[in-house]
Amino acid sequence: MKKILVPVDFSPNSKNALRIAAAIANTNKASLELLHTNVAAAYAIPLSEFVSASDYAEDQEYDETAAGMLERLKQEVLNDPANAGLTVETRVVEGFLFSCIRNVAEEDSVDLVVMGTKGASGVSEFLVGSNTEKVIRMAPCPVLAVPESTQDFKLKTVLLPSTLKDDQNGIFRLVAEWQKLFGFNVKVLYLNNPSGFPTDGSAEARKNRMAEAAGLVKTEVIVSMGSFFEDSTILSVADQYDVDLIAMATHQRHGLSHMLFGSITEDTVNHSDIPVLAVPVTWMKN
Repeated sequence: MKKILVPVDFSPNSKNALRIAAAIANTNKASLELLHTNVAAAYAIPLSEFVSASDYAEDQEYDETAAGMLERLKQEVLNDPANAGLTVETRVVEGFLFSCIRNVAEEDSVDLVVMGTKGASGVSEFLVGSNTEKVIRMAPCPVLAVPESTQDFKLKTVLLPSTLKDDQNGIFRLVAEWQKLFGFNVKVLYLNNPSGFPTDGSAEARKNRMAEAAGLVKTEVIVSMGSFFEDSTILSVADQYDVDLIAMATHQRHGLSHMLFGSITEDTVNHSDIPVLAVPVTWMKN
């Protein structure tokens, strides 16, 4: 891991995510890029005859102010002795938050996005979801969603919900890489379904083969019988085993596919009170 992108809106929630990102960067010897998005500019009428000089000046002033605030935040990070030697860059862009994060992640070859989340529920979740959910759906790299209640990032136990199919190999490899850095145990949660593996040891054997191929150690498989609300099952198991991180692969469904089938990963992020690492199945794909 070489570069971590941290979207910042200067809220306590985003600053908390920055603190977690700095800890991960120090462990990985990675650099940080702080990104602030001027979302107001995205809603401005794009036709030049409707944009006044004062509107342009206001946007320019906003960007300059945000750049100054980012620079001060950068200095706060670097003034922490724990971050000695950490490389921190800053950037201000204009547009919709989720598309700007995707574009910057692609342009700057980002390996991980770390962002704070408050989640979404009820009508809000059904209609628009959270910003973090949209970023997860579009990001070209893994996204770590950090709830505002997160205090530290000391990983002892990680929960890895998986279908144990071939498209899960990437998440197994990434978790194995993180395990070498943090030394945690892994609980592999297999959510059983009628077309899946039986509970006679097949899931354990499959998990062992995937873990061995990925270099993942200290693993245990947990088989959960079919559940209509799989995100609830995941969060229940996470609470039962007192895990510190949930790591999941995501298919990043869009449009009609997303409306019909949804996303277990996004639902889990929206309702989790512990960090969730979402990894696109196309990332690190065989």
